[in-house]
Amino acid sequence: MMALVASAVCVSATATDLTDRLGRLPDVDRVKALSSADGLEKIVCFVNQQLDWDDAAEGTFGQRVIIKHRGFDCPTVMVTEGYGAAYALSPAYQEELSTLLEANLVFVEHRYFLESTPQPCDWKHLTVENSAGDYHHIRNLLREIYPGKWFTTGISKGGQTTMFYRTFYPDDVDGSVSYVAPLNKSLEDGRHEPFINEAGTPEVRARIKEFQLEVLKRREAIEPMFADYCARKGYTFRVPISEIYDLAVLEYSFAFWQWGDDVNQIPALAATDSAYYKHLIDKCEPSYFAQQTPYTSFNVQAMREIGYYGYETEPFEEYLSVPHAEGYMRRVMIPDSLTYIEFDTNLYERVNAFLEEEDCPMMFIYGEYDPWSATGVTWLEGKKKMHVFVEPGGSHKARIGTMPEDTQKKIMKILRRWAR
Repeated sequence: MMALVASAVCVSATATDLTDRLGRLPDVDRVKALSSADGLEKIVCFVNQQLDWDDAAEGTFGQRVIIKHRGFDCPTVMVTEGYGAAYALSPAYQEELSTLLEANLVFVEHRYFLESTPQPCDWKHLTVENSAGDYHHIRNLLREIYPGKWFTTGISKGGQTTMFYRTFYPDDVDGSVSYVAPLNKSLEDGRHEPFINEAGTPEVRARIKEFQLEVLKRREAIEPMFADYCARKGYTFRVPISEIYDLAVLEYSFAFWQWGDDVNQIPALAATDSAYYKHLIDKCEPSYFAQQTPYTSFNVQAMREIGYYGYETEPFEEYLSVPHAEGYMRRVMIPDSLTYIEFDTNLYERVNAFLEEEDCPMMFIYGEYDPWSATGVTWLEGKKKMHVFVEPGGSHKARIGTMPEDTQKKIMKILRRWAR
């Protein structure tokens, strides 16, 4: 990873300085010191946020924010996390953009995840527009402490959130880096399946399909192992276990390309039923479809406005327990009380129009074989301030530091220009 020397000399502070400044801000409370392996000051606090940014009478909730402090005159990177923030509490946690920019880090847990879940949990307030309002409020609160340049970044759903926040509040920050972020136009977008059918080499694709077919053909032997595993884990499902088995098999090709798996790990045709079962569980853990999933908030957002992907079933129809997988998220992954929600295309249309019409400092990072790149913002042309970089052969793990060296140099040149 190349290092970027910040253009400004940062002014450091004692823990008391930062804590006192935060304590004087409205809507900030529960400030607590955390450990950081790199020696930088790190704290966690909660920011009081409106449930509905158009109607204060709807009430408030506390949103968890983690701050890693370099200096009051340093630039600041805000991570628009799409999920929970628990992993950022680790003393060893490092974030790429704030490290490259030698910047303060403001890590924001997404509303309706972990410690930032309103009580009671009324799903009607879980909208992209409201979450954008959360980041806008935090940006305005911390402007007094960190008056320098501000940047946003996020990975996957967090990368979507970076893109959405910039759309709703284009002048809030000086630059945005969005990693592996899709822009889906419907609940089952339809672009992912043909993308997967063209990813990699024909030989690798054939091995993947061979594995999927073999697991289905061996259903009589493997499904009982699969069902026993789910029972031992305490998983319950909204549909029969046979359909969950089907979905896990259909998910396999998406998961393989998303995470850049090694084709040599796929069991050979002569391998045992146990080997096939273990490989399937390892790559497609069925908690994803269980009622105990930690991703209910994500699933609600996907169904409401951020979209998702479908499955190609035609090559496997002979061996599936259901005729097709259409509508699987609504049927399998959404609580019964929320199945009334219909997908709204307004968000896609607004963000797509913003990206087509505007040209503000934004960077999009993708992996060539990541299925999420099928709906990524890889189509931008003729822009001077918006940039797209695709890692050759890359997956959902694509980052600035995984790019070829010449691409890293181009990216660093852009970041230096933004940081001036």
